[in-house]
Amino acid sequence: MTQQINGVDVAALEETLAAIETQPELAQFQFQAENEWAGGPVNRTTISQFLGTCQTHEHAQPFVFQADEPPVLLGGDGDANPVEYLLTALAGCVTTAMVVHAAARGIKINSLSSRLEGDINLLGFLGIDDSVRNGYEAIRMIVDIDADVPREELEEVVRLGPTYSPVYDVVSRSVPVKVELAKAEERAA
Repeated sequence: MTQQINGVDVAALEETLAAIETQPELAQFQFQAENEWAGGPVNRTTISQFLGTCQTHEHAQPFVFQADEPPVLLGGDGDANPVEYLLTALAGCVTTAMVVHAAARGIKINSLSSRLEGDINLLGFLGIDDSVRNGYEAIRMIVDIDADVPREELEEVVRLGPTYSPVYDVVSRSVPVKVELAKAEERAA
């Protein structure tokens, strides 16, 4: 019988860690997304596969995310906008890191929720003021956790999220991003 803490199979987690310690190349992953403009500020991203554990993995079904803007930003308000998706990615990744690392420490979480707020000044995005940052100037994530442990342990669980979250790492530290035009032979494919 497997021990489940916070919905995490702790034995499988330990086996995964042991395998990666023995064969570190298993830890190299490449996530992929394909995006297509759909008119106006609307675009769709499809995610169908990723590389990891030295092989290609196909998702059971493609995941499709559509992005739009609210009417005040010239959109139709049909979907979240990209910066809202970024908050979603950050919340999801930090939450996952907290839950998995708490499980590894034997801490059972009864409930966990968070509220995120991100501040953006559109003067940068709109090209009105080059001294204003284009993206978020600040992001706040307020976490509420219910677990049968003292407050000090809850504070430690909250610290685990940013410590181990890949999305938090990407958002809080500079990551090289290269955007380039596809070569002619790539366009035909």
